[in-house]
Amino acid sequence: MNFSSEYNWEGKVLLVAEDEDFNYIFLEEVLTDTNARLIRAKDGEEAIRLFESNPEIDLVLMDMQMPVMNGYDATRNIKKLNQQIPIIAQTAYHYGEAYEEIMAAGCDDFVTKPIDINGLKDVIARFI
Repeated sequence: MNFSSEYNWEGKVLLVAEDEDFNYIFLEEVLTDTNARLIRAKDGEEAIRLFESNPEIDLVLMDMQMPVMNGYDATRNIKKLNQQIPIIAQTAYHYGEAYEEIMAAGCDDFVTKPIDINGLKDVIARFI
């Protein structure tokens, strides 16, 4: 399988809200060849704080199941600050009500876990 990147997001900043170290390290590895800069939040409250203090953020990858504040509430709060920011949900749940709830929270799209590397990059590419 060829993982060479056809994506060059140099100068782009992605906020990655992910509480699990393993999942964040995976995303960091997967996205390293895109040249995007990653900022990590370990919970929803931190995601909001980092979003507020980093106006250069171009896109948010939001884990929906996090401690302190979940991704649904964090998404709603970030969208209040900037309605235009693309937010992509990361979730293990992708059917029926979960999908409706993700979209109702304000997410622009979603990827399911385990994450398909090329699928993730394709989704991000649509927004940045």
